[in-house]
Amino acid sequence: MLVSWEWLNQYVTLDVTVEELTERLTMSGLNLEEFHAVDDDFCIDLEVTSNRPDCLGHLGVARESAVLLGETLRLPAASPTSCLTPMMSMTAVSIECPDLCSQYQVRMIRGAKVGPSPDWLRKRLATIGIASINNIVDITNYVLMECGQPLHAFDFDKFQSQTIVVRRAQTGEQLQTIDHKKHVLTAEMCVIADSNRLVALGGIMGGAETEITAATQNILIESAMFSPLSIRETSRRLRLHSDSSYRFERALDPRGPDWASLRCCALILEVAGGELLNGSAFAGTSPPSDRPAIPLRFDQIRRILGIDIPPEEAIRILEALGLQRANDGTNFRPGNPSQKKIQPSEVALFVPPSHRRDLSREIDLIEEVARIHGYDKIRDDVAVPLCPSTYSLRDRVTDRICEVLTASGFYEAITLSLVSEREFKIFNPRDGLTPLSIEHPDFRQTNMLRQSLIPSLMVARRENERRGTFGAKLFEIAAVYLSADKPVPQSQAEPTMVSFVGGLPFAEMKGVVELIAARIHPLSKVTAHPSPLPQFVKGRGAELFLNGNWWGWMGEIDRSVSDQLDLRDVVSIAELDISVLESNADLIPLFRPIPQFQGSTRDLNLVLDDHVTWEFLEQTVRGAAGPLLESVRFGGQYKGKQIPDGKKSYLVTLVYRSSHRTLTGEEIERAQQSVVAACLNQVGATLRT
Repeated sequence: MLVSWEWLNQYVTLDVTVEELTERLTMSGLNLEEFHAVDDDFCIDLEVTSNRPDCLGHLGVARESAVLLGETLRLPAASPTSCLTPMMSMTAVSIECPDLCSQYQVRMIRGAKVGPSPDWLRKRLATIGIASINNIVDITNYVLMECGQPLHAFDFDKFQSQTIVVRRAQTGEQLQTIDHKKHVLTAEMCVIADSNRLVALGGIMGGAETEITAATQNILIESAMFSPLSIRETSRRLRLHSDSSYRFERALDPRGPDWASLRCCALILEVAGGELLNGSAFAGTSPPSDRPAIPLRFDQIRRILGIDIPPEEAIRILEALGLQRANDGTNFRPGNPSQKKIQPSEVALFVPPSHRRDLSREIDLIEEVARIHGYDKIRDDVAVPLCPSTYSLRDRVTDRICEVLTASGFYEAITLSLVSEREFKIFNPRDGLTPLSIEHPDFRQTNMLRQSLIPSLMVARRENERRGTFGAKLFEIAAVYLSADKPVPQSQAEPTMVSFVGGLPFAEMKGVVELIAARIHPLSKVTAHPSPLPQFVKGRGAELFLNGNWWGWMGEIDRSVSDQLDLRDVVSIAELDISVLESNADLIPLFRPIPQFQGSTRDLNLVLDDHVTWEFLEQTVRGAAGPLLESVRFGGQYKGKQIPDGKKSYLVTLVYRSSHRTLTGEEIERAQQSVVAACLNQVGATLRT
């Protein structure tokens, strides 16, 4: 928000320097970006947060300045003299889309003389970077920057009917705006129209066919309230932004349109002459007369802020900000020495002004008191009651996942949730689910919400390769988006996944997966079933299960897939559902004594049928080996000339150990013979010679 120092002085006496005022404003929430001299004035650039649209005008900043400096706010007059001709005899207004426009009002000035603006008007606008057009347009800009309420002036003689309609655009309708650019509209956009054509894009910009020119005599002044969401979507879709759209996107004062309209008419009569018709043409819903009162318990101020602020001071601050006291029995008025002292245990009721839409709770009032009283008056060592925060289960699980993956050489990545249609199809394990997409002018190509993190990570790996970093190992923890309209919990519609890509062989990637499972639950069991996904190399893709529950996918990406992204290196991936880890989490470490006695390792090289899985073979070995078996490890698979067709060779490594003595060779040999016999009888496996 650009503010003119000289302009600001019209509403409040500023007996301080620019530096002092901007420091006070910064400490109260209007952060200073910078200020610089413009002729004999200063242009002050203030950062206004989205919850304070009341400060998007000089009056709002003046109100803040007056409260901070203890000065009186001087509101300008908005009471123009009108003639006897009723406005309703000239035009009528109707709203066909009340969800997009809640109120629409027009006033008319006849016989105005369009010409150059007076020096004071041009100078004030020039200070904040607005070029002068003519006196009528300049007045609408002036009032906009004065109170924050957008206005628009039409040449009424260019209308083709007396009826003004606020409606939705028809799909494909076109409008040439005053910047002389044509825009194709959709049915979600709000427009202003006469009987035959569009005359403005509601809340954003007027049409070129009805703009004010030197020949204009009869002026129609528009003042309205439009839906913030509608304005935001229309502005972004058309890539058409204006000072008006910026303000309408932030939910303005519902009582602002009428005052701004009167103020605009008063200034036009002053600088351009003419006569104002009596009354206005209005459609829509009038704003409510009062908002609900908010109770303020004065003892809560100390509990929240940790410092004592007298109730009388809190009341003074809130009333200076425009809040009205309700009839609550405290009867405090500044400067009355005979009044009863208010006790901190008492409660006062305050009705927020219409321009402070952000005030709705007691804590909002306490914040207002704190920022005006001064955050700098709250000591660093003040005792403020705090509740210790604790890690949620999700936080603890994801922390351990990150520990495992970073220890395994992976780097965490953060990628966009949107992908292109081509990237979406690169790895789509949930085939059959309708993808979700968005319509946004900034994301015309990458407009699909991803159902897997793998495509984004593969694109990131490709970008690393293009910059000379080969073999990048990346992981990401983020949500994927499966449903928007189905009645399912968010955890199912937007599950959080952990995905990682690298160039590791299948067995090593599975080892990383098992490390993650073991870090969350030391006794968890990971099983893998062959995956039919065509994106995997045949025989190198698996569906993963954790303790019998479906968990995710892993495997080596087929060359036909990685070639689509011009990836040079082999890519292996894994994608796991974090909610499954959470449901199986056991994060309390168990004490395990260090083995006291030496273990013995034995290898078995077994030849078995192709259809026999490692999972089934492992179960057979564990069931036959007896209590002395400590672990079974997969040592590798071989197929070649020495192995018959339809067969494969598995290398199985077994470790035997006792917790209270050294095992004898005879004991180990008996266990080995039992394993070999079980493999022969139950699996049909034979020892490879």
